[in-house]
Amino acid sequence: AMYNTDESIRAFAEASMTTAYEKKWPLYLSTKNTILKKYDGRFKDIFQEVYEANWKSKFEAAGIWYEHRLIDDMVAYALKSDGGYVWACKNYDGDVQSDMLAQGFGSLGLMTSVLVCPDGKTIEAEAAHGTVTRHYRVHQKGGETSTNSIASIFAWTRGLAHRAKLDDN
Repeated sequence: AMYNTDESIRAFAEASMTTAYEKKWPLYLSTKNTILKKYDGRFKDIFQEVYEANWKSKFEAAGIWYEHRLIDDMVAYALKSDGGYVWACKNYDGDVQSDMLAQGFGSLGLMTSVLVCPDGKTIEAEAAHGTVTRHYRVHQKGGETSTNSIASIFAWTRGLAHRAKLDDN
């Protein structure tokens, strides 16, 4: 079975809090801990522990905060907000919600998708356009397709920006 360990959740919390702190944006973690009491409850509890132990004073000094919200509440907030926050999601939730928000603004190709390792040094910047597999299947059958190349450009720019950060440039 697939699962997250306390260690991996702690690393996710640290990476999320580092990102929020660097951007000077508040951080929200969304779960469904009312239904998935043990599994999602670990995310909620560990994020709170990491925040209290390592980040609370830094966040307060920066004028930002950390808050846990139920995913239902967070989705509603995301739809009506102006942005300017870091939203920590479990993998599936993040995939679905980010695609929904991007499409609401016009296209999946207009967003960036970056996975950051807990060390902050290793990233994966990928083209976020979700339709590529479907288009490839059409192409295999001889059909004409077009995929938004802007998403690939955005992925490269995220990689270049991260390289510059690592080089202090």
